[in-house]
Amino acid sequence: MGFYMKAIVLGTLMAAVAATGATFSKSAEANELALSLCTYVQGDDTMRMRKKLRDSRVRVRDIYSGIQCNGQSLLQFAMANGSQEIGSFIVGRLSVDELQSSGDYEWAQSNGHGDTAIAQAIKERAGF
Repeated sequence: MGFYMKAIVLGTLMAAVAATGATFSKSAEANELALSLCTYVQGDDTMRMRKKLRDSRVRVRDIYSGIQCNGQSLLQFAMANGSQEIGSFIVGRLSVDELQSSGDYEWAQSNGHGDTAIAQAIKERAGF
């Protein structure tokens, strides 16, 4: 892969996708979805991410915990890449419980991203 991005799809991704009614005929399709989402996060491309989610018939909140980009959650990856627009978009699509339990805000604080728009959005939405 051109920029050495690895998308790790955990077993929960398949369960979450199955729970939404979307079907993937192969795990390769789930891997393609995860890789696409990671690519869009890295490029701060909210429009393409929205289209991919819509076409795949999944919601961010249903797959968030099952996708990692270079060993980071989608929000951590967005902060690490300076992708403020898509990070704020993702924050708005996650439940408050997910934001509170994910550890993303704590990660941001301990890794020098506490003053980013994404961290501030998490703080406001989750009530930190």
